[in-house]
Amino acid sequence: MAGRRPLRVAVVTRAIMPLHGVGGLERASRDLVRHLAARDVEVTLITPPANDHGRRLADDPFASPRIRLRHVRYLTFPFANRRGTTVLDRSTAYLAFGWRAGRLAAALAAAGEIDLVHGSGASVLGYAMARSRGTVRAPLVFNPHGLEEFGATAGAAPLLKRIGYTPLRWAVRRTARAADCIIATDRALEPMVARHLQPRADQVRTIPNGIDLIEASALAGPAEGATLRHRAGIGAGETVLLSVGRLEANKGLDVLAGALARAARPGSTLSATGWRWVIVGAGPFRRDLERAITAHEIGSHVLFAGRASDAELHAWYEAASIFVHPTRYEGSSLVTLEAMAHRRPIVAAIAGGLPDKVRPGVNGWLVEPGDPDGLAAALEDAVSSPRRLASYGAGSRGIVEREFAWSVLVDRQIDLYRELLARAGATS
Repeated sequence: MAGRRPLRVAVVTRAIMPLHGVGGLERASRDLVRHLAARDVEVTLITPPANDHGRRLADDPFASPRIRLRHVRYLTFPFANRRGTTVLDRSTAYLAFGWRAGRLAAALAAAGEIDLVHGSGASVLGYAMARSRGTVRAPLVFNPHGLEEFGATAGAAPLLKRIGYTPLRWAVRRTARAADCIIATDRALEPMVARHLQPRADQVRTIPNGIDLIEASALAGPAEGATLRHRAGIGAGETVLLSVGRLEANKGLDVLAGALARAARPGSTLSATGWRWVIVGAGPFRRDLERAITAHEIGSHVLFAGRASDAELHAWYEAASIFVHPTRYEGSSLVTLEAMAHRRPIVAAIAGGLPDKVRPGVNGWLVEPGDPDGLAAALEDAVSSPRRLASYGAGSRGIVEREFAWSVLVDRQIDLYRELLARAGATS
């Protein structure tokens, strides 16, 4: 271990906000780096240069003397997804990036410039292989994230997709074998990690993805929510049901359309108070969703808000009465945590890490994925008691403060690093 000098950690990731967009991996990587640096950890961030989407963002979370950037190019096919999310790209170009980025981390470790490597998925493949050969000793913390390549969060993947992911599954397993610790980002993922990665005893630690409560509160408060409701023509007494995410079939928004038609039938509480369903996000499923909304005759109640800035998104959380996430499958769901940070009660599907966050009787309702009747019943129950909604909103905030705030999670990360370094010092 390094005595009294600061802990030195290499964070290796294929994508980070704001350089490569605003997805869940990008945001989680940014928050990890930023909060480690705020705890006086010296972070070497190994990641690709900014892509076209990233350069449109002005925020720079890396302007800290504790953070240094080392870029490794991510070379993809001209016809592939520029964000590196197609099956072809993730089983070829991503692995090539992981080899080169991991080799850079290995060179830094061999030179004594870092104490530990924290890698996301196959981005540390080169380091894992060097670690397996015994050419580097710095511990490796491995976060495989949602394990989509194994079908862990994507349901039963089509055969061709499973075949296409074969190289990536090999790389992830190879990296897991070389890691000192594998992080599961939710308790619900622990069985998936055990099944697909076959970890050694005590190799897995569960440390969830989290959010920055100070940032969330600064982005919007009740005043911004009220302003947004007024601008959208939403009455003060109307119930606002908010859904956030990329418009894809797996998000289950078509199921919610059917559920709302049931829950808002004439004579229901929702129908009597007036309601709006606000959908924030864009994606290829929009036309299908519009057809479902038309078929269920709820179009006059639906507002497509499209893509939103961080400030506008958080204002919508404040404008909402209930956050509804009917997804068919899911990873950790940072948008649910964001809604909880803004004291919103939650109606969600039992998918991915959502049961870790949504607790019936405390802050929300859980229903089976793809069940419009169950979803309608949960919505009817939710709107029947405004006082309970306020209580559940407070419950949401309390859960985030205790378990999912980065101010808490970063200390757990650092404690893990120091434990692994102490163990490595005892065995070296």
